[in-house]
Amino acid sequence: MVDGGVGVGSWDDLVGSALLGTERRRPVGVVGDAEEAAVALLDAAASGVVRRRAGVRPGVAGERPPVAPADRRPELPEAARRRLGMLLVDRTADAARGRRGSAPNLAELLPQWLAAARREGFAAPPALLPALLDAARARTDLRADALALAGPRGLWLAALNADWKFALRAGQGAVQATDGDVRTLWEEGLFAERIALLTRLRLADPAAALALLDGSWRTERAEDRLMFLDALRTGLSAADEEFLEQALSDRSRNVRTTAAELLSALPRSALAARMAERARSCVSLGPDGITVEAPYACDPAMERDGVAAKAPSGRGERAWWLGQLVDSAPLSAWPDRFGGRSPEEIVALPVLDDWQSDLHAAWCRAAVRQRDAGWARALLGPPPKPAAPVTAVGDPAKLLSVLPAAERAEWVARFIAANGLSEAFQMLGVCAVPWTRPLGRAVVDALDIAREGGSYPWSFSGVMGLAERCLDPDAVEQVAVLSAAAEEPPDGSPGASTYWSEAFQRLTGTMRLRAVMLAELRGTPPGDGNPGTAGTPGIPGAPGTP
Repeated sequence: MVDGGVGVGSWDDLVGSALLGTERRRPVGVVGDAEEAAVALLDAAASGVVRRRAGVRPGVAGERPPVAPADRRPELPEAARRRLGMLLVDRTADAARGRRGSAPNLAELLPQWLAAARREGFAAPPALLPALLDAARARTDLRADALALAGPRGLWLAALNADWKFALRAGQGAVQATDGDVRTLWEEGLFAERIALLTRLRLADPAAALALLDGSWRTERAEDRLMFLDALRTGLSAADEEFLEQALSDRSRNVRTTAAELLSALPRSALAARMAERARSCVSLGPDGITVEAPYACDPAMERDGVAAKAPSGRGERAWWLGQLVDSAPLSAWPDRFGGRSPEEIVALPVLDDWQSDLHAAWCRAAVRQRDAGWARALLGPPPKPAAPVTAVGDPAKLLSVLPAAERAEWVARFIAANGLSEAFQMLGVCAVPWTRPLGRAVVDALDIAREGGSYPWSFSGVMGLAERCLDPDAVEQVAVLSAAAEEPPDGSPGASTYWSEAFQRLTGTMRLRAVMLAELRGTPPGDGNPGTAGTPGIPGAPGTP
């Protein structure tokens, strides 16, 4: 009990007694045995809370947040809105599972849904904006499409919650601000905010972004200068040449190397001309083929233009210098050097003294850097025949990325038909989505051949994952016939048939669900004009599912 004749102690006294116990520390005014003292302490604390709250003066009301901006884009169809809610709720469910079985991977369907909704130009439902921003915060691969779908209201909401600050850095808000706001953010913002501002400004106004960077360039740290310079890849043009030429004299070797790389991507730049002159002096056409005389030294002028003097371990210095000269020279310099020959004719010429791999590898890097489809086509050549090695020296996937989408898909389809999937994963990753019918058919046929051959299904899990995201839903019937369990091959892996059946069932279910999702976004009944959407038993939320 509380002694009525003695004042109750301070709030700190009550807190101390609660932490230590009334047997060890009894507050002022609390009397009785241990049990009575504990009850009295709680009564005193209750009274103290009332006194503390009664004595608080009202705070000054904060400024009311601005009204959310209007989003004039069309609303999602009701079925698509429900689908988005389901995907956002289930986005982390698959990560906690072990063996996936035959159920579609909903976590991987969310990025596909967001990309499709962005293409259709819809606005996100206001009620789902918090969950959408949480998903974008957790997965950076979702951010571009999620923030585009969230639109101006998503940025407005992100400004009210510190957990969603990434949206303000990645969104268009910084670019749409006034010149004074942009300058303040550039001078006072965090590095991530500044790099995002520069990248976004390069999309909207490359010249203004370059002027902003030029104004503070000399005061930036070397590591920051490197990242800012890398951001100039967006919107790179001849207008950046003067700035990049000055960066060739930077005190940081990494900055100099990046500036030289960017200049070499501008075929008409002065650096490209200097590199072309050096490369032509090393490579010429003789009576028996191409002759190469690699540099014997790396002079200061070469180093200033981005040539690294020290070769990696196991690489000859002369070959290292030659490769850098050739891959930085504009490809347009070579037809004149070789008597007006086309890229295909140049690549077909013999290269003497075992220099062919070094020379062709440098041309491959130049074709990718300069986005030259003619040279990429020539260096790739036709798809190799079965059991024959890939003729391109370098990364065929990077060369394929330079070609038009249809040609890229046709080349990969022919490669898979002849050689299977063992070397095709990276090539499939650069093909446009959804895959063309010939490419999709080639992938499914190759998977079926691997199953019949008794191969481990886990060896093709990466290709299966790509197929779930990239196969055209119209090809679902071709996949569905493979989902039935087959007999185990005598020399196959134990249990492989069951795993293959589950994988094809999962692929079938995913494709049908993707078809339903697209139909919902377009507001068309599932199955109209799309045989792959008719009847989707067992898929949550699909027609025909209880």
